[in-house]
Amino acid sequence: MHAVVVKVRINDPEAAQKGLDEEVVPRISQAPGFHAGYWTWKDNTGLSIVIFDSEENASRASGFAREMIQGIDAVDLEGVEVREVVAHA
Repeated sequence: MHAVVVKVRINDPEAAQKGLDEEVVPRISQAPGFHAGYWTWKDNTGLSIVIFDSEENASRASGFAREMIQGIDAVDLEGVEVREVVAHA
């Protein structure tokens, strides 16, 4: 399994939540190999971890995530990484 880890700066919390609920979560959850996703925020920073069945599917989704986030004015993308999941409970 592999995870896509995304970090954003939140400029408008209400609009960011709307974009997350209406655009990001529905589209990412339909991506090939999707297993689970977690979106968090604290103060003006958002961090998400989305789990995929393979590195290939996670890499594809990371590009897709970049495109989606750049279309949401309420947040600024700070980083996207694909990481191997080495343990889970």
